[in-house]
Amino acid sequence: MSATTTQLPDITPFQDGERPILSPTRVGQEFLLGIQDLADLSRVHRHTVRTHPENNQLQATLVNLLRVRSAAMVVNHDPQKAAFFIRNQPIPSFDHKTALQLVGEGRTEDVIGYLASIESGFVG
Repeated sequence: MSATTTQLPDITPFQDGERPILSPTRVGQEFLLGIQDLADLSRVHRHTVRTHPENNQLQATLVNLLRVRSAAMVVNHDPQKAAFFIRNQPIPSFDHKTALQLVGEGRTEDVIGYLASIESGFVG
């Protein structure tokens, strides 16, 4: 019986100091998203992003962005190329929307499934 070791992506650079939450600023920097962009994606007020980064809705969006990043890095091991894909690559199977747009629509699982299908050799 052989054991397969899977290395988890390191998300500690995205932690908000010592707090057990993700930093909107750090996640935003990874994807070149400003406060208003994160607020729009999360459907919260922009002041919430700055003053209440622990907001559940905001944190769920940040987690979903990093989940999609993790799935994209399985396909392409370069974090910068993964971020570029998420932000810019139109996906034909989803009306040519980007992964970022789909996350904003609550379709994170669809994006992850799409990336898994690419990784396993099936597209679309």
